[in-house]
Amino acid sequence: MEDMNKMLQDLLGEAPDNIVVLNDENGNEVEFEFLDLMEYNGSEYVILLPKDDGDGEVVILKVLAGESGEEESYVSVDDAETLDAVFQLFKEKFKDDFNFVD
Repeated sequence: MEDMNKMLQDLLGEAPDNIVVLNDENGNEVEFEFLDLMEYNGSEYVILLPKDDGDGEVVILKVLAGESGEEESYVSVDDAETLDAVFQLFKEKFKDDFNFVD
């Protein structure tokens, strides 16, 4: 996990305000604010906040490590229990920093 954190810090250090740009299913670039990287059940999940979405809902994507020399990739999480568990970890970690609405 330390390597992934370093890689994300290096990447985010080059982008203003912790902005991550990903391509959606239609190939359009979408900007996200990186909030955190969480570990759950041996997998890593990135927590992102869409820059152009005013509802404040975060996006949770599973991080897939690339082969040696390849970049990691992100995939959506279809399992509602996993999404909820990762979000609960995030809420607990940042309970003093964010005003969460249930």
